[in-house]
Amino acid sequence: MELNLAVLIDGDNIPSAYVKEMMEEIAKYGNPTIKRIYGDWTNPRLGKWKNVLLENAITPIQQYGYTQGKNATDSAMIIDAMDVLYSGKVNGFCLVSSDSDFTRLATRLREAGMQVYGIGEKKTPNPFIVACDKFIYIEILKNQSQDSPDNTDETNGDSENKSTIDKITAKDIRFIAATIDDVADDDGWAFLGDVGSLLQKKQPNFDSRNYGFQKLTPLISSISSVEVERREDSKGRKKLIYVKIKEKKHHRSKK
Repeated sequence: MELNLAVLIDGDNIPSAYVKEMMEEIAKYGNPTIKRIYGDWTNPRLGKWKNVLLENAITPIQQYGYTQGKNATDSAMIIDAMDVLYSGKVNGFCLVSSDSDFTRLATRLREAGMQVYGIGEKKTPNPFIVACDKFIYIEILKNQSQDSPDNTDETNGDSENKSTIDKITAKDIRFIAATIDDVADDDGWAFLGDVGSLLQKKQPNFDSRNYGFQKLTPLISSISSVEVERREDSKGRKKLIYVKIKEKKHHRSKK
């Protein structure tokens, strides 16, 4: 069953440049039936958003900053989220912000049985990230936009791509290896689909695109300590991918 998603965007906290890529990403996870963006639209700083709202059918919600230093936008977004929750019209939420103030909201929505996706910049505090079922970095969408054939601005795309792609570390490899071991059978083989699901549960911001790979399979294949095997399903119609941690070779010392 496809999820009906409420997409709630913190206009004060998210850049407008990649809203098209963001909406395309959200569509992978469900049908965005409610799309709202919150901010003080009298503020010239939000002017860039106005051009993309109509193109993406996003409803702007006006929220004046009543008190200096207080974020009224956050409060309005949280109140609306709870109203939408109790309306029963959706079974999932996408919270678009890099602000940790939405940590409790994400937790509360999940407690109510909602699927919660987060989208924000890499500066997003970890408490908000782990409160979501899945968290996607805007920088990933930025890279995809720069890689697109439609993108003709090649002045600094390559350097920006390199700066936003993480290098896979020994810690990352240990994390992946431990997850493979968690779901492996007695022979050490694990179905890659199960591995991917558990990686996501353990670490909501885990995404192969963070490391420059569009899919999990090529990321796993790039790790020399992991063996990859493709098997046909029972009907011989498609290939199933299984992975296994290679056994370490022990060298005996010569006496």
